Amino acid sequence: MIIGDSKPLEEILEMIRDKPKVLVVGCRGCVTVCNVGGEKEVGILASSLRIARKKAGEQETVDEFTLERQCDPEYLEELEGKAGEYDALVSIACGVGPQFLSERFPNIPIFPGINTTFIGGALEHGVWTERCQSCGNCIVHHFGGLCPIARCSKSLMNGPCGGSANGKCEIAQDVDCIWHLIVEKMEAMGRLEELERVWPVKSWLTSRDGGPRTRIREDLKQ
Repeated sequence: MIIGDSKPLEEILEMIRDKPKVLVVGCRGCVTVCNVGGEKEVGILASSLRIARKKAGEQETVDEFTLERQCDPEYLEELEGKAGEYDALVSIACGVGPQFLSERFPNIPIFPGINTTFIGGALEHGVWTERCQSCGNCIVHHFGGLCPIARCSKSLMNGPCGGSANGKCEIAQDVDCIWHLIVEKMEAMGRLEELERVWPVKSWLTSRDGGPRTRIREDLKQ
């Protein structure tokens, strides 16, 4: 799941300062699950913007709209004929949303209302943690199902660094050393000796280092 954080209201107000008529656009995807960009959050943000503008003596319009997803072109069709009525759109989807909206509506300024943070999962209600860096070549099976790339502060793949102590990372005492967890997990499964095996160098050709990535599924193309 993509995790995001709401931008400060003051930052968004500055973005739309010269835009009399604004539409806040939400998404029912990941940002709804992490409570930053769904229909409820669209309502809260739009209301907050209206109140702030009214207090400043402004009479500008701030409307609301929530799409099923902002990362699929077919859902953006819902805004056809509507987006052109506004001086700007504020997208509170992940970073893909404002880009897709900008490409679909090239003559309308698009502003991001949230900061996309990481790919992760929920530890409990209201608590999310990073678990993946989307490197495109998953090898967590070599490490007991745990990812040292995303969860080690140095992305070390050959064991813990000299800064770990008592199972904790040197960056903070509340951060587990993932290599400590990997060793414990592999030992519990009776697979500890596998960590001594020399594997071929991981290919990073599928990672972000090679530039923007495109995935094509010929079996799904129409």
